[in-house]
Formats: sequence, structure tokens, C-alpha cells
Amino acid sequence: MAKSSGEEKKAGAELVRIATNRRARYEYEILDTFEAGLALRGPEVKSLRQGKGNLNGAFAIVRRGEVWLIACQIAHYAQASRENSDPLRERKLLMHKSEIARLEGKLGERGFTLVPLSLYFKAGRAKVELALARGKKTYDKRETIKQREDKRSVDRAMSNARKRG
Repeated sequence: MAKSSGEEKKAGAELVRIATNRRARYEYEILDTFEAGLALRGPEVKSLRQGKGNLNGAFAIVRRGEVWLIACQIAHYAQASRENSDPLRERKLLMHKSEIARLEGKLGERGFTLVPLSLYFKAGRAKVELALARGKKTYDKRETIKQREDKRSVDRAMSNARKRG
């Protein structure tokens, strides 16, 4: 079976990546990650299967013992005219109560937030990878850029050495 570039295989269950929040790893220091199910309506699932999901600017909150995904955009499904819901509606995330309680405790501390890192299908179910994160300061971002540029220059030097030798 040929795989497209957006698909990955991991631990026996097939992961089909829909969207990633690349900005999150730059803007935030990731402390812990969680996997949560996503409560969706029918047309939203079909739209995600077409790859029409966007996590830019999305975040999660804990409200009354439930976790909600805010500002995650799932485009309208063209064939479901009346049944489409608001693309930016709040969506409930499905997690165990013990995980939610742990998250609530951490989010009560100053500076922590819940950021979605990726949206994917795992064994046919829509999932979100959430990160417990703390915002980076400007100097931390500069350090991240410097490390990335240093790695690129080392890789470039290694590649040139292999070509010559």
C-alpha cells in the first residue's frame, strides 16, 4: 500500500495527520503532551478526512471539568449543505477525568496554557495532541532560531564534506 506524505505509521495503529500547529513549538516551551479524542458532528469528520482542518491560533481550556478546543477551524463540508455547523465552534475534547484533574491543577499555576500540536486520525478516530506549555520569552525564541541555524550549518558542512570526499 502506497502512503501519501501526510500519513505516518506508529505502534501498529495508522496515524493520518490532518493539521499541525508548527508555530506552537516556536512560541511555547512544551512541558507535557496528552492525546485527546475530539467530539465531532458528521460533516466535520468528512471535512477532516479531506484534510480541511486548521490549528493556527487554536487553544484549549478546562471549563466545569471538561476540556474544550477553541478557535480550531474545520471547513464546511460541501455536500452537507444544511447540516454544516460553525467552522470555529468550540469542540469538546474527550479525556479521562484523572487527566483533566491533573491538567486543571497545572493550568491553575501562573503561565501555563493548553496548546494543540496536531490533529490526526488514529484507528479511524479523530484525535488531538495537546501540550501543556509555557510561553517563551523573546530571548528564548532567539535561542531557538540560533540552535536551528547552527544545526543547518553543521548539516550543510557534513553534506559538502561527503560530496568532496
